[in-house]
Amino acid sequence: MTDGALTLHEAAELLGVHYMTAYRYVRLGLLPAQKHAGAWHVTPSDVDAFRDREGGRGTAQQQPEAPGEQRSGRPRAPWGDRIEARLIAGDARGAWGVVEAALSAGSTLEDIYLDVLTPALSSIGERWATGEIDISIEHRASGIAMRLIGRLGPRFARRGRSRGAVILGGPAGERHVLALAMAADLIRQRGWEVSDLGGDLPPESFVHAVSSIGPDLVALAISVSIDDHLDALQQTLHAVKAAAPQVSVVVGGHAIVDEEHARSLGADYFAASLRDIPGILESLVMT
Repeated sequence: MTDGALTLHEAAELLGVHYMTAYRYVRLGLLPAQKHAGAWHVTPSDVDAFRDREGGRGTAQQQPEAPGEQRSGRPRAPWGDRIEARLIAGDARGAWGVVEAALSAGSTLEDIYLDVLTPALSSIGERWATGEIDISIEHRASGIAMRLIGRLGPRFARRGRSRGAVILGGPAGERHVLALAMAADLIRQRGWEVSDLGGDLPPESFVHAVSSIGPDLVALAISVSIDDHLDALQQTLHAVKAAAPQVSVVVGGHAIVDEEHARSLGADYFAASLRDIPGILESLVMT
């Protein structure tokens, strides 16, 4: 801890609130804090910034705006920044508290995935890549995020007749599966039957999955985040197309540059982000 750091009790006194209220601010990601020797500590500058930012907004009585909203000319609430802070701190309860607060403020499940979790996870990945944080912190944050997705997933279920089947997966060597898990829920919410195969699958496993579903299969979507796995992706695409040329294949992820790159590897469609996948599927059933 830096010299002059305040205990959470001291921060609560400066803010004029009860200790548990200050603790709630920390859990929701509203007030930055670090845990040291079993206790939360806050820097005086963070207390001042919190007071300047939240002082006139009745933080204890009301929640800030949801993503995409703006009321009375105020900027939207930075839910992504808040959950990123909780993920970096390894605070699973606090991260879930941010999710609950965002939902209570009017965010949709889709907002949580696209406007809260996705930017937070992207930022954490970039901070690891630049050496700002250790890989252990990145892995811990990813584990917490996966548990959050696991809790939210059932809420995406939609009743009614299936619109068709979609397979999701990552090729051999690809172990980044958070985007796949979120994509599966976003697609399922729109009435599709989803088979999420996870990551690190050989070409023959994709071929087996495609063959087992049969005519109900609308598309196969594959995510690749690292350039080193592009060869494995290309091998997978060639194997799938040889076995089932009628299946539409969508690829995305950080390793795919653009649509031209996607097609050069053997794909039919390119998804620049999670937002694109539902629209691509819609176009397939309309043709």
